[in-house]
Amino acid sequence: MKKVLTIAGSDSGGGAGIQADLKAFAARGVYGMSAITALTAQNTVGVFGVFPVTPEFVAQQIDAVMEDLGADAWKTGMLANAAIIQVVAERAGRYHIERLVVDPVMVARSGDPLLEPEARLALVEHLLPLAYIVTPNRHEAQVLADMEIHTLEDAIKAAQRIHALGPRYVLVKGGHLPGTVEAVDILYDGQRFEEFRAPRIETINTHGTGCTLASAIAAELAKGADAAQAVAEAKRYLTAALHSGASLRLGRGHGPVNHFLGQTVAVI
Repeated sequence: MKKVLTIAGSDSGGGAGIQADLKAFAARGVYGMSAITALTAQNTVGVFGVFPVTPEFVAQQIDAVMEDLGADAWKTGMLANAAIIQVVAERAGRYHIERLVVDPVMVARSGDPLLEPEARLALVEHLLPLAYIVTPNRHEAQVLADMEIHTLEDAIKAAQRIHALGPRYVLVKGGHLPGTVEAVDILYDGQRFEEFRAPRIETINTHGTGCTLASAIAAELAKGADAAQAVAEAKRYLTAALHSGASLRLGRGHGPVNHFLGQTVAVI
């Protein structure tokens, strides 16, 4: 069975972070493992507290997983601070991780910051050069590319700028792009662009979409897909999870997607 390690923060509301990652792994048929970088007190309305884990304990979690179980791919989410980013980058190099999916989590949907400003430089300098694929949304891509993104052409230019920072592939997600009837994601490998389109799902239940997509990509990479195949399959899965989750009534704010699409997943 293929195995994927997520290195991210815990979402007490269960819709994003480690919890969403593990649900997506199970739904995509891979064995999920975790190294928690921070505890958060949050729900569908907002983030009410963040308690980072020490970098030493993050490293200890990674070592415990890798020295026993190993992993076919890694996915990173909320990394909280520069020291944790440096530890994750060092361990990725030590364990020769080739399929590293970096979801550059910086800001929660509620607007609450999830990455300290000084940690952004560490992300660019230490982790992005190791990434197989980085998956910024519009807001994250604006920070990484140092430009405004209002159109699909802007997203293409941002992908080029982010690719120059070192990742093998850049996926600029179009879910937050204004004035579009489709969610158009742009994948760039340094030479060519590929578009992935899906209809927009009218729903407020969008909490954890970025975590879920990146985790599904990591799962598909672990199973042997190339970047384009992994993105295509992950986007199909997320679109179905959004559609299925549109009728969920969980919480008073932005609820989660339906990771299991109304199906029961067998325990392996």
